Amino acid sequence: MAGHSKWANIKHRKTKQDAVKGKIFTKLIREITVAAKQSQDLSTNSKLRLAIDKALAQNMTRDTIDRAIKRGSGEDANNHMEEIFYEGYGTNGVAILVHCLTDNRNRTAGDVRHIFTKHGGNLGTSGSVSYLFKQSGIICFPPGSNEDKIMQVALDAGAEDIISRDDASVEVLTAPENFTKIKTAMEKSGLVAAAAEISMLASIQVPLDKEASVKVMELIDALEELDDVQNVYSNANISEDAL
Repeated sequence: MAGHSKWANIKHRKTKQDAVKGKIFTKLIREITVAAKQSQDLSTNSKLRLAIDKALAQNMTRDTIDRAIKRGSGEDANNHMEEIFYEGYGTNGVAILVHCLTDNRNRTAGDVRHIFTKHGGNLGTSGSVSYLFKQSGIICFPPGSNEDKIMQVALDAGAEDIISRDDASVEVLTAPENFTKIKTAMEKSGLVAAAAEISMLASIQVPLDKEASVKVMELIDALEELDDVQNVYSNANISEDAL
């Protein structure tokens, strides 16, 4: 739901996510495991540090996190997880990028293709929509936050942009390599974010009416229900009436 504030997305998905916390744990463990393949040094591996932060925010135990890191480090010979992106289109030509972590490419491709087809979309070829997205760090502050302080701290720390949304939430955009540094600077200044992640932002958005918005949200929700899917990104500008 690229057209709306991160805060709006958080509110929209919170109830559904709370209801499937067990599935969230499974996905977080996979994220930690794959990130740990690169390095176990949190000072240099921002993906692992972010994955651990997300897991702790969901009250995952340290023992569970440590086991996931051990699997990713190569100590577990049965770990064969890999990262894959699938690309496709939804209603009105909305571009959709699906981030997966899987131990079986064929199973995941079949599951993703089935969901696209079931919801009136099409699975595309590699490169068909990925060029529309740019990796970026996003730090979101809810309505009522001190916008002036956020702007001052973020710019001093090297943020690329600060966006004030219509709902009074504030988003700080960073280069991926500077995400951890800027997030830490915000925290040290007493600024508490509602969400912080490295995401994929669309360069062009597709405005949708209520009916089309509902169809796209149903497609995204169905994709996110798949065990192998970690994140789904789109360039849909969702209608307020559909939220």
